[in-house]
Amino acid sequence: MTIPEGEIPPRREPVFKAPWPSMTLVGALLGAYALQVFVLGEAAYQAFGFSPAGLETGGWPGLFTALFVHGNLAHVLMNTAGALAFGAPVARLLGVRGLGPVVFFAFFLVCGALANYGFARLHPGADVLLVGASGSVFGLIGAATRILAGRGGLAPVFAPRVLAMTAAWIGLNLVVGLLGASPGLDAGQAVAWEAHVFGFLAGLRLIGPAVWIARRG
Repeated sequence: MTIPEGEIPPRREPVFKAPWPSMTLVGALLGAYALQVFVLGEAAYQAFGFSPAGLETGGWPGLFTALFVHGNLAHVLMNTAGALAFGAPVARLLGVRGLGPVVFFAFFLVCGALANYGFARLHPGADVLLVGASGSVFGLIGAATRILAGRGGLAPVFAPRVLAMTAAWIGLNLVVGLLGASPGLDAGQAVAWEAHVFGFLAGLRLIGPAVWIARRG
C-alpha cells in the first residue's frame, strides 16, 4: 500500500528518551521500596540498613543492601529522580550494549558502597543506620560532572569546569550538613552528607576506569 507524501503521519517520539539501564535502575529502586513497604515493613531497616557499628562485626553486606532501603516515599522519589537525571548521561557514555549496562549497574553499586564505607571510616563504631541510594546517586553526579564538562566525552578530573562544579556540589552538601535537615526525610532522620561527598568523589574518579572496561566488551 502506498501513502501520498502529504499524508504520511509524523514519526512519534518516544515518551522516555533515557537509556534503558537508567530506567531499569529507577524501576529497581521503586520496586525495592514497594517490597519494603508492603512486605517487609520496619524490619527492612535492621535487616538491610548499613551501620558503621555493624561493619565491625561483619555487616559488610549492608554497604550494598542499604542502597535499596529508603526512609519514606519522598526519599525514594528524590533518589530515583537523581538516578534518572544523572544516570542517563552515564549510561549513554558507557553504552547500552555489551558490557556497558553491566558496568553501569556495577558503577552504581560500587559508588554507593564506597559512600557508606567512607561514612563508616569517619564515624567508626557509630550505632546509626544509613539507608538510601543517595551515595550512589552522587556517584552518578560525579561522573556526569565530567561528562557535562567534556560535552559528552570525559573531561579531566582537574579541568577548571570540573573543579568548579565539584566545589559547588561539595559546598551544597556542607550547607545541608550544617542545616541538618532535608525535605525528603522525616523528623528524627538526618542527611548523611559525608556519604554524599564520598560517593561524588568515587564517581568522579571511577568513571574513567568504568568507561575503559565498558569499551572492552
